Amino acid sequence: MVIMVGIVGGLLVALVLLGLYHPRSGNDTLQWRPTRSAEVEVQNEIDDLDQMLEAANERRRRRGDPELTEESLRAQVGADRAESAKRRDEYLAELEVIQMVEAKNERRRAKGLPEVTVEEERRRLEGGA
Repeated sequence: MVIMVGIVGGLLVALVLLGLYHPRSGNDTLQWRPTRSAEVEVQNEIDDLDQMLEAANERRRRRGDPELTEESLRAQVGADRAESAKRRDEYLAELEVIQMVEAKNERRRAKGLPEVTVEEERRRLEGGA
């Protein structure tokens, strides 16, 4: 068993060393080349965005809405992200109050005191701020 483990371990070490110290990279060995250059990919992305914006503007013209520009679209996306962040913050604040009330009620139950509602705790927090 020791001989077999030694042979397998030696083969693995030899393969790792061969991979690390071989003078050619794996890409060269396989003769792998990217099918398109990075510049072509960037240009394709720009063309795709232009086509999508033109299609959206065509629909907007048919409906009688004003056309979108790249700047107005960026502004709209920024406003949507800000609104999403605001809703997320409000949700997390509400979740924090609920968790705080649950922990408080757990301590109050252990002491035999009446539980506090979320609304009572919210009023206490808003009044104390």
